[in-house]
Amino acid sequence: MDSPEIITAEMINDASPPVIADWIETRLAAALDEQEGPVAVTIPGGSTPFPILADLVQRDLDWARLQFWPNDDRIVPEDHEASNTGKMRALLEPVGAAVCALGEDSSPPHFVLTWLGMGPDGHIASLFPNTDPELEDTRHVRRLTPDPLPAHAPFDRITLTLPALLDCDAILFTLGGAGDKRAVFEAAMRGENDLPIARLLCGAAGRGPASMPVTCFT
Repeated sequence: MDSPEIITAEMINDASPPVIADWIETRLAAALDEQEGPVAVTIPGGSTPFPILADLVQRDLDWARLQFWPNDDRIVPEDHEASNTGKMRALLEPVGAAVCALGEDSSPPHFVLTWLGMGPDGHIASLFPNTDPELEDTRHVRRLTPDPLPAHAPFDRITLTLPALLDCDAILFTLGGAGDKRAVFEAAMRGENDLPIARLLCGAAGRGPASMPVTCFT
């Protein structure tokens, strides 16, 4: 890469779920005030986001105007324990929010916030290293097969692509506290790897850091 640093992220260490929920509430409240109509967010699955979401749903927001799109999901029925969408519906729909399941023909909107996790291998959403995600992908949603398949969730995936994830006002990462993840993330910021996380950060920088703030809770 041409630059020794792709993008600078605000790094916030040792934040509890309520603190992260505070941050998300502030950003969503501002977006609801600033625009009319639906406000769309894309959120990760896995174990990290659900305690944060459980706190967030207790906040006073105009939930009926909020749309939540999963970054990705395992291709299983929504009542399967591995379904991210099913878990999101259980938390978010009772407060009036809409949860939009991904399909290969989905047309994701512009997001006020792209909230992502990241794996130790640098994958984001279900864009694993073997899937070779591209910033110029002509599709916004793809069905993919991770290789190797994670032992805890050995399923094909459906995922937003890099262009869909980058069609947003801001990016939030919650890394789940593992030190190895932070090292991978910081190496990606410095342009020291070409993992999916690095490609996303490179794309965010290409769209202008001033208009694409990146915040990372570790």
